[in-house]
Amino acid sequence: MDSTATVQPSCLSRLTQSLRATLRLGLDTALPRLCPTCRDFVTDQGVCPACWSKLAFIAAPYCPRLGIPFAYDPGPGILSMQAIADPPAYQRARAAVRYDDVAAKLVHAFKYGDRLDLAPLLGGWMVRAGKELFEGADALVPVPLHWRRLWARRFNQSAALAQTISRTTAIPVTHAARRVKATVQQVGLSRAERATNVQGAFRVDPAGKAAVAGRRVIVVDDVLTSGATSDACARALLRAGAAQVDVLVFARVVDAAKAPI
Repeated sequence: MDSTATVQPSCLSRLTQSLRATLRLGLDTALPRLCPTCRDFVTDQGVCPACWSKLAFIAAPYCPRLGIPFAYDPGPGILSMQAIADPPAYQRARAAVRYDDVAAKLVHAFKYGDRLDLAPLLGGWMVRAGKELFEGADALVPVPLHWRRLWARRFNQSAALAQTISRTTAIPVTHAARRVKATVQQVGLSRAERATNVQGAFRVDPAGKAAVAGRRVIVVDDVLTSGATSDACARALLRAGAAQVDVLVFARVVDAAKAPI
């Protein structure tokens, strides 16, 4: 057997890795990485230790329906009062972190600061938060932007997060839902106004119906505030025949004044 055939690919791989390491070192020296929230120096692609310590990651116990953290553990299967009083169309929602100061800066830099390089960081945290949603899931559906907003922003942040999650979980991304209504920004609107704003905003065309009919899908977005956008998107997917819709976001608003249970 010709040993050259087996040695050369290995040598080429080590050479490629060496060149990449050298290039990365040169870039880090010339352009040191900065924390996306406070602009302090960081040694990796994440956030600085100070900002990391301020991130409030969501962990159990939490409402199994809405994913909002409980003040104490009420036992398995206990729903929050919010989930009982106003159940959403989606089955389960999960979020990586609370939407606080640091999380808000990360989202703002990602969406409006052209920081697409943050997608792997945020998406990686979402993968850990959404583990229980992935079993049996057939597709990831990013919340779509209206074409006017997509043209102005140049990319869909939800789609970028979905692609990152897909690469880790092997769950395919399908753009089944389409935004047919140019809604105003949800920021500053009341809960009722948010629901009215996105009413009828999403549609699933015939091609999209074929992709979701009878399947379990996960709606992917960056932030969940009142849940109106995710709920409207979930309703459109369920009307199109989806068997179940879950929601996975990077951050969600948690009202401290309405601590569940």
